[in-house]
Amino acid sequence: MSYAPDGQQQYQPYRPAPEGQYRQPRPPHDGPPPGPPYGQGQGYGQGYGQAQGQGYGQEGQGYGQAPGPDQGYGHEYDYGPPQPPEGPRRRSRGKRWLIAGVAVLGLAGIAAGVMYHFEIPPFTDKGSAVSFGQPAAGGGGGGGAAKQAPNSKMLMPTGPAADFKNAQTLPDGTHIAVTTLDGKKSGFKGKVWVWAPKEYNDPKFAKSGFPVLIALPGGAGYPNNYWMGTDLGLQSSISKWYAEGKSKPFILAMPVLNPGPDDKGVYWDGSDIPGQPKMGTWLTDDVPDLMKANFRTIKSRDGWAFMGSSTGGFAGMKAVLKYPDRFKAVVASGPDIVPDSSLWKGHDKEKAENNPELLAKDLIDKKGPDVYIAFQVGDSESNKRTLPDVQKFIATYGNKGPVHTSLKVIPGGKHNAKTYVPNMGEGPIEFISKVMEGPVE
Repeated sequence: MSYAPDGQQQYQPYRPAPEGQYRQPRPPHDGPPPGPPYGQGQGYGQGYGQAQGQGYGQEGQGYGQAPGPDQGYGHEYDYGPPQPPEGPRRRSRGKRWLIAGVAVLGLAGIAAGVMYHFEIPPFTDKGSAVSFGQPAAGGGGGGGAAKQAPNSKMLMPTGPAADFKNAQTLPDGTHIAVTTLDGKKSGFKGKVWVWAPKEYNDPKFAKSGFPVLIALPGGAGYPNNYWMGTDLGLQSSISKWYAEGKSKPFILAMPVLNPGPDDKGVYWDGSDIPGQPKMGTWLTDDVPDLMKANFRTIKSRDGWAFMGSSTGGFAGMKAVLKYPDRFKAVVASGPDIVPDSSLWKGHDKEKAENNPELLAKDLIDKKGPDVYIAFQVGDSESNKRTLPDVQKFIATYGNKGPVHTSLKVIPGGKHNAKTYVPNMGEGPIEFISKVMEGPVE
């Protein structure tokens, strides 16, 4: 799935005036028209200079526009008697200054638009350092919250501070930032986008830890995580749901899901497949460690959850079932239920260790800890097996012992993130938020 982030103004190229508009008849190009000499009246020299110099790149003006009634080769070719020389020269000089001023302003506006489009400071803050209340990487000084109490549920940032760069500023002033994480435990190096709600920097919550939601994409999941775009509205939706009392004010972590392009259906199931990059360790160890290093988080699993769509939903559900001591809940939208990457060939033992059905059975046998899975599935999914498979999983393992499940069936819902985000606010996000903590001191 692809996205086109909202809020970015696209540079509009020059377009000539439509045929037949703003045009007057004009004589042949074999010299000035008959009449008074240049410099008198409103003639050739003034009009051509005005037409050429005024507003290159402005729609409906500039090159290609024929002289109009007050421009170009006289005044509708009514040359009349010559005018006194002093008056016209003064008017001509004033008009030239006016034209020059308009041209300068027009060019300045075009330059600003181009610089904004290509994200060149100072017309955009993209690429600027973002510290999320902590000292910027490589910097010193304060920033950060007050020292926590010994019995606090909140975990202060452990450091070191990551080098976050602004990817986009939202209308409420919050930032989606990106960093390149060199995973110490997985050995994989990749990008992670992060976002914190405005409450995170509210002085009222200066001593509070916030819950973290690790958001995983479907599709290739490389080189971007599509949740980092604003077109899907995940960030603004979390703020809205929190204001409505439906959701926790989650901090979002949005890592790449795969180590490379999804060529010919090859993906990694968010798992440590033998002989492949350890994407399971990347998602469940390195990414949480990044968040703990840079944010006020929650010590217990009650502040850690996943969400994802398609293969991202599978990876999140599998992570919660495999590591219930670290993660408590997941919103799984249109997920696969069992691992099905072609890379598992010859590794049946490891494949079974990453099978949500077997992991759920094992958790039930062990009698906990409790986990919460909020499924949502469209009734018009491209894979017609998605809804029946989810329903079968719930019937077999759901609400039996420690595996708590809910299901939202989306009428007319298709297999895409634009379907899933608005419907998360109609049950799934509330289902997991009720069992999670935060903000907490």
